[in-house]
This record gives sequence, structure tokens and C-alpha cells, in this order.
Amino acid sequence: MRTEYSFASGGGIQAGADRKVPYYQPQGQERELFTQAWQQQLPVLIKGPTGCGKTRFVAHMAAKLGVPLFTVSCHDDLTAADLIGRHLITAGSTVWVDGPLTQAVRAGGICYLDEVVEARKDTTVVLHPLTDDRRILPIERTGEVLQAPPGFMLVVSYNPGYQHVLKTLKPSTRQRFAAMTFDFPRPEVEAPVVVNESGVASGMAERLVGLANSIRRLAGVDLDEAVSTRLLVYAAKLIAAGMDPRVACRSAVVEPLSDEPGTIAALMAVVDTQFPA
Repeated sequence: MRTEYSFASGGGIQAGADRKVPYYQPQGQERELFTQAWQQQLPVLIKGPTGCGKTRFVAHMAAKLGVPLFTVSCHDDLTAADLIGRHLITAGSTVWVDGPLTQAVRAGGICYLDEVVEARKDTTVVLHPLTDDRRILPIERTGEVLQAPPGFMLVVSYNPGYQHVLKTLKPSTRQRFAAMTFDFPRPEVEAPVVVNESGVASGMAERLVGLANSIRRLAGVDLDEAVSTRLLVYAAKLIAAGMDPRVACRSAVVEPLSDEPGTIAALMAVVDTQFPA
């Protein structure tokens, strides 16, 4: 039996047992590299654009390895206590409640910090003792020093496209991780992903991927962000449910990318070339 946990500050922890291995279509040797990093007890940093499959990959690997997964969605207000834990008053007494990082260490699972650059630098410093040969987690408020078991792994991710001077990983933090770079899948890989996730016909999936790649060539010039595989799946689900492809693409692909009427019109012109009226 395998249990997966998902944590977001303020949202609590959810668990589900006996879940099947999440679908993931490999692009190279990323699964082998991740497995070796886990076996060698190395922390891993995953870089890549929004919606390219980083989170799905980590969930897939946790299931393949048979270890619990604790996912933290990082943000500006994330504190060290959110990760490690805190004392809470309940029923007239004070009790200690572990945070997701502490739970992952105790359980010998994977702790995945999504978009780690969003967290404050004074928060990410608490990761350092877990990312060197010590593999320990000091808990100052309880006086404990937890030794990470062999199954524990720390994984962090971020989107390099969002980086700027105020939101980067400190060099002293970056150099504690083995790194992997993800990108949007090749068309022959991405189309089957869209089919599997949405149930749309393969020919339609290929046209959606063609649309995405046409728009991705504009990213960085007219757009701040490229079309993610996630958005393609959304559009494909709408199409599979019977919606007109142009309407589905506008709602699930074009509108999420921009608020500017001129940019939206330009993107819809690209849609028209792939899905003529």
C-alpha cells in the first residue's frame, strides 16, 4: 500500500491510498536519473516552464519507487514553521504538529517543493542540513534532530522564466542539488500525452500540439509564457466533450495567455490556421 500526501499552506494535508501510478511519458533518461539520485540519497532540482510535466513526473516517480509523496506549493508567505511544524493549542492543551517536511523525513518519503523560488530565502535555508552528507533535520522547538532514512528524498522545482533578481535560489542552495532540465515534450511525445489525459482522437491531439508549437515560437516576443501541455489537455477535454475546437482553444489556450485584446486577436489568427472556420 502506498499513500500520497499533498500539502499547501493553509489547505492541510490530503492522503489517498492504493493509487495507481500516474501516467507519464518519458522524454529521455529522466526516470533512470531520478531513480539513481534516490538510491544515492541525492536531492534533486527540476527546472522547466510552467505546465511541462514537472509535478506529474515527481508523482509518477514516487509511485514507481513506492514511497509517500509530500507536495508543498511554495509562496511568498511560506515560513520555516509551515515546513517543519509548530505547536498548536487544541482542547486546552498544546500539541506539536509536524509540517510536511518533517512528515516526509519521518516517513522516509519524497518532499517536493514546487516553485521553490517563491519561498523566502530564510525559509529555504532550513533545507540545507538535509541536502548534504548529514541528512538531518533539526527541530529547534522540540529539541529533536531527525536523521533522514534512506528512502527520504528532497526535490525542488522552479520555472527559470520567472526568475529575476529578487526571486532566485541562492548559489549556496543551488549547489546542494543534482539538477534536471525539463521542457515541453517533442510533438511525438506530447500528442500521446494529450490523448491519454483527455480521450480526444489522436488526429485532434496532433493538431492541438501543432497549434501549441506555433504559439510557443512567439513566447518571449509577444507572450510572457508559452502554451503548457496542461492547457492543451484542457482544450482537448472540451473538444472531446463536443465543443467546437475554436471555442475550446480560445477558452483553454488563448485567454489564459493574455488579457490584451490585440494579443488575443493575434493568437486567434493562429488558431484559425489550425482550425479553419
